[in-house]
Amino acid sequence: MLTDAHCHPYDLNRIFTDSKCRFDVLAASSACEINEFLFNESFAHNAAAADFNLSLLPCFGIHPQLPALKIADGIKFTDKLLDDLLFTLDDLASSGRLSAVGECGFDFYNNELKQTETLQDILFKAHLETAIFCGLPVVLHVRRAIHKIFTYVKILKKCKSVIFHSWHGALEEAQFLMRCGVNAYFSFGNIITLNHKKALRSCALLPAERLLTETDAPYIPQRTKSFSHWADLPLILEEAVSLRCKAGNKTSLKDFEEQIENNFRKAFAFYESYPLLSAAPSS
Repeated sequence: MLTDAHCHPYDLNRIFTDSKCRFDVLAASSACEINEFLFNESFAHNAAAADFNLSLLPCFGIHPQLPALKIADGIKFTDKLLDDLLFTLDDLASSGRLSAVGECGFDFYNNELKQTETLQDILFKAHLETAIFCGLPVVLHVRRAIHKIFTYVKILKKCKSVIFHSWHGALEEAQFLMRCGVNAYFSFGNIITLNHKKALRSCALLPAERLLTETDAPYIPQRTKSFSHWADLPLILEEAVSLRCKAGNKTSLKDFEEQIENNFRKAFAFYESYPLLSAAPSS
């Protein structure tokens, strides 16, 4: 089965209604505000009951860009707003409605984001505490901030698993995290079709049992496309197999797909058979 370790059905909704998934996909969704999560949760149940051939694991986290985005929109990121968001996270996690905590992490792409580093630290610590307390995997967004992740290694080692969404770091950085005892998985999407050299090398040389595939749909599209979608997964998988074979890690497409599915199930601690959901979501 094809697997998508990171996608955004809420943002993909306008596209998905006109473009059903034509093959089995096991996917993990992400949301950073409650209305997004409720949509994804409902979508997961509806997809399981329909003919979409899609199983969806709902996740929730406060994106590291959110403080800067709120401030840019003229909204003060007050202690109350922070408390409300973290209460939502804790409530969803403790009530068993999450398959993972995240995406969360750090984003220092520009000066506006760098100025919210203190808030990003507060949010990240809170996410890790919730993930550890509830025994949930954590999904990380890390952009130009891998140095921050290294300072949290002792805490990350306590997490059930740590999924690095859209990994584009160096091979050596990934190897360091594994040597430190972090139960890390590294997810690759269309970035490996866009000639990102660090991502290509990591995908080619990391242990097969530590790899995941994703689309980040509808973000990070393939060249000539305006959005990404679950339909991109076969090409992502083929590109990963090609990279690994060229690097001497010979594998067939079928075997690699099975390996990635097995990794997905381990990373998200999801061992039930397809389909995922059958009951209506709680209100």
